[in-house]
This record gives sequence, C-alpha cells and structure tokens, in this order.
Amino acid sequence: MSAHEALISFCAVASFRILHAQRALMFFLRLISRLPLGILYLFSDVLFILGYYIIPYRKKLVRRNLLNSFPDKSPDAIKKIERKFYRNLCDYAVETLKLLTIDKGDLNKRVLFTNPEVIEPYRQKNLPIIGLASHQFNWEWLLVAGNFHFTLDYVYQPINNSLTDKLLREIRSRFGGYGIKRNELGREMVKRRNLWRMIAIVSDQYPGQKKDKKYITRFLHQETAFFQAPDQIASLTQYPVVFAAIRKVKRGYYEATFVPLTEPPYIKDKENVIERYVEEAEKVIRENPEGWLWSHKRWKKRHLKQASAKYPPASTAS
Repeated sequence: MSAHEALISFCAVASFRILHAQRALMFFLRLISRLPLGILYLFSDVLFILGYYIIPYRKKLVRRNLLNSFPDKSPDAIKKIERKFYRNLCDYAVETLKLLTIDKGDLNKRVLFTNPEVIEPYRQKNLPIIGLASHQFNWEWLLVAGNFHFTLDYVYQPINNSLTDKLLREIRSRFGGYGIKRNELGREMVKRRNLWRMIAIVSDQYPGQKKDKKYITRFLHQETAFFQAPDQIASLTQYPVVFAAIRKVKRGYYEATFVPLTEPPYIKDKENVIERYVEEAEKVIRENPEGWLWSHKRWKKRHLKQASAKYPPASTAS
C-alpha cells in the first residue's frame, strides 16, 4: 500500500470512528434530556458550583464586561449580577439539552408570547417579517417555541465543533424551524420569497470576519460593532422588523414580547434598523442584566479599531 493510500485509509477509519462516537454521544444526550426538568436543574446547580467557584468559566471576561457596561454600579452589585448570570447560564445549558425531547405542550406552556397580535397584520398581508433577538436567556427556547405560532426561518453561523453544530441544528429544527446558513441568506431569501414566515436573527453577535460589513455604535457604554445585515436585508426586501424581548419569569418559564422596530417603505441608507435594535436590546439588558450572555467575547478592541477605520461610528458618520 502506498503512503497516499495509507493516508486515505487512515482518514476513512478515523472519520468512521468519529461518526460512531458522535452518534453514541448524541444517544447519551437524548437519554439525559428525558430526565424531568427538576432533575436537570439539580445538574445545573452542580454546574454552577463547578463553573463559578471551583473551575471558573471565563470569570475574568464576565467581570470585565460587567464593569465596563455598568460603571455606575458598586462592586457588590456587579458580583450579585455575576452570580445570577452564572446560574442562568447553567440553567440555559440543561434547558437547551431538554429541547431534544421536550413535549410540545410542555414547552408551549413554559414560553408565553404576550402579544402575538402584533405579528398578525403582516400574516394577513402575506408579508414576511424579520424578527431580531439578542442573547438573552433563553433564546433557544424562544426560537423553538416560536414554531408553535409562526412559520420560522432561523439564520445561523455553522460551529466548528461538528457535534455542537449538529445538536443545535437538530434542536432548532425539531418543530419545523428552517435553518439558513449566514452566507446563504441572500439566496434563500429569493428562494422562499413567496412564503409567509418570520426570519429570526440573533443580532448581537460579534461580526468577526473581515468580509462582514459592520456598523459601529454605542452599546452599554462602549463602542460596539454590529452586523450591518439587518439594515441591508430590510432595505432590500422591504420587510417589517420586530424585536423579540424575552425575560425569565421564574426557573423554567419565560415571557416574550414583540416590539415593532421599523416598517416599510424604506429609503436606502436612511432607515436605521440597527439603532432601534440596539436601543431595545440594551433596554432589556438594563432591566434584567443577569439574563444576557456576558461570557461572550463581545468587545474585541483590535478588531473594533480596524472596523472603525472602514465603518465610522454612527455618531461621526456623515
């Protein structure tokens, strides 16, 4: 056997073993997800002790993000938010795992949409709508439960870890969600233009790729880069835009409220979907600071400087 053939054989065997390992792990995760939420929350309590006290998970990053975002809060107030955030983060982990097997009726009772009538006029006109959300707990439950009320497309960025990517796509599509890769959004918008749906986008992620068009504005006391895509999509499609504000009522129960952001007709480069989105997202964070994903590397100064050179902040742009 030649070296080339040996390499191909090795890769084939390795891929086969990885595939079987992933299937075994997925089977194991499904078994765990069948446990009652009450039991899963005990796991969450253990994760909290491990991730907060014993093997701190990104604690320096979380503390820095909180201090920079709330300069007016005392150290004790910051620590209180921090502890609550870690509890919510651990609850998010087990709640998201539960989505593998949760009953539709159970999830529907646990996520209440307070004003679905806001969406109904657009459905009557067969006018698709863009639904923006933020990384406020639990955004995965918000997305999946939304399928019980609307036809949902969700935009996602594939994750390098193939198991995590497979897990999240399976969860998000379980009750009918249609996944669209971020770099295929334009093609899919044309393909599905005659179908009424809500196009769901979690829009507070960091636009880290060089090709990403960025919008710089103030967010939580800091210059922050956002994807410019929501503005572009709204302008091109002439679709209305709403923000889905979610808050945790108590453990295992959430409320989601739609906030209208912008409506067509849009004038190119005049309507600012992002500024309205930032305003509403920050409002929710200030009302419920422990509910946002503070462990995300949201503010990367080097990349922000590069972006600012090409895309000036909103306050200085002409």
